[in-house]
Amino acid sequence: MTVSCKVHPLLKSMNEKLKIIGINYATSAAAATVAETVTFPLDLTKTRLQIQGEVASYGNSTAVVKRGMIRTAANIAHQEGLTKLWQGLPPAVYRHLIYTGVRMGVYEQLRDNVLGRNVDGSFPVWKAVVGGLTAGSIGQFVTSPMDLVKVQMQMDGKRVMEGKPPRVNGVFHAMQTIVYRGGIRALWAGWVPNVQRAALVNMGDLATYDTVKQTILRNTNLTDNWFCHMLSSGCSGLVAATLGTPADVIKTRIMNQARDKHGNGLYYKSSVDCLMKTIKNEGFFSLYKGFVPIWSRMAPWSLTFWLSWEEIRKLTGTATF
Repeated sequence: MTVSCKVHPLLKSMNEKLKIIGINYATSAAAATVAETVTFPLDLTKTRLQIQGEVASYGNSTAVVKRGMIRTAANIAHQEGLTKLWQGLPPAVYRHLIYTGVRMGVYEQLRDNVLGRNVDGSFPVWKAVVGGLTAGSIGQFVTSPMDLVKVQMQMDGKRVMEGKPPRVNGVFHAMQTIVYRGGIRALWAGWVPNVQRAALVNMGDLATYDTVKQTILRNTNLTDNWFCHMLSSGCSGLVAATLGTPADVIKTRIMNQARDKHGNGLYYKSSVDCLMKTIKNEGFFSLYKGFVPIWSRMAPWSLTFWLSWEEIRKLTGTATF
């Protein structure tokens, strides 16, 4: 005697949606890991450039030699070792395993199920902007502790060269040290400028990529292929870098600053305080320190990520972004 068991249509539909969400999460995290590893030296260089000049602004007598992107990277490789260009990579990868999956998933859910497309299938720019801001903010808040650890690990090589002891010996040691000194809340030090930066970057990245891609598909003879993805990612990387660099400078400085026993920053009280002091001491364009490596990194990062993710989605049988 055979017993047949029918699955309720609603449950079946829910299972299919969860399966697609899971596949998209995993594939986006995989694509982000590849992109992060390839372009990480530029992120390290950017971080060093953003801190450059900060010491002199606070009365330290040590002369600060200002260098550009290439000289900074070459100096790191020469004085600290070539592999130090990837110092801080583990927390960056851990961050993207969560951050990218969350931001891409939230954006797609907002676009397809909350904000909704137009009847013709297009997605208005204002909705794309709202979706990008929201997705970036949520994803970054969740992963802010890993960003904090990454920044501190990236700066440790410089501390050693200055004769100072390293602050951390690895990702988990860094987290333990931060919690020991300031409690769980200390893991979210600098989360406000971090979230602000991520909101702006994702507004530029997700909204631009989505809008440019759909515009190309509607108004040209190009199909949904790698060339269309390459053009869209090129635009998204430039816009994201332009919008996100000032907030990235503020985030880096707040996260890297020394703290008292209560976890309060010794240089800056808030992101606004950091913004005003940076402009006052170093000028407005100091907010764009590291723009070249940021853009130089975002362009190949965006290209690598979007091309990889779109192709991986095709291979797994899910619809393209």
